[in-house]
Amino acid sequence: MAGLVEKIEINCDMGEGFGPRRRTHKIHRRSKHRMRIPRRDPSLMLKTVRMAKAHNVKVGAHPGLFDLFGFGRRRIEVDPEDMYASILYQVGALKAFLDAEDVPLNHIKPHGELFFYMQRDAVIMDAVLRAAAVYKVPVYACKNATQKQMCAKYGLPFQEELYVDIDYTPDGALVPVAKSRMATPELIYERITKCAETDERDHNEGGMFKVGFAGTAFSICLHSDMPTALENAKAGRKAVDEANAKLFPEAK
Repeated sequence: MAGLVEKIEINCDMGEGFGPRRRTHKIHRRSKHRMRIPRRDPSLMLKTVRMAKAHNVKVGAHPGLFDLFGFGRRRIEVDPEDMYASILYQVGALKAFLDAEDVPLNHIKPHGELFFYMQRDAVIMDAVLRAAAVYKVPVYACKNATQKQMCAKYGLPFQEELYVDIDYTPDGALVPVAKSRMATPELIYERITKCAETDERDHNEGGMFKVGFAGTAFSICLHSDMPTALENAKAGRKAVDEANAKLFPEAK
């Protein structure tokens, strides 16, 4: 089973799209990013897996609700056993492409509204993580004790994340994309640097809160469906490289 990160990393939405609705950014050879491939266009999934392999980028699955037009960000009620089957199906589809290209599955991360659904409904969380346990890879999500405990129940490493292009509430809860303010590349750089140095991040009421990553490596989530996505990734990469050079100089 893959383990947790040894230094600060970026995981980034890539290969999002279905048919003509596609969002694809270049993968740079020097990148140490991890990718998530969340949508269900087979040709685009295969192309993205091949790009990742060519540029030595790790690949994770990003399953979500079956909400094609809403891009997985609208509320939908799902029976827990249907949710279990859906996660098996979505991750399994990507796993087939990865196996064909001899690329390992690195992690699983619930996408969009599915993450919030899991926080509201412990039965749904259990169904998602029970399916994830079949694949025996780490689960990525915003820092939260409940999901960490349930991952432990299924023997799954839980990789906690920092979000830097959307908002948090004062108590450290994540705010959905649609309700967050647009972040600039400069703000993303500042947030990553601030968290690495002081373990703090700003919240949507103007103050700061303690994230809880002090002295540990963590993953940073960036979204690809934002107007400044490529600039955000560049700013994030610069901040991460600088932070790792100071905090984790021995990590590979």
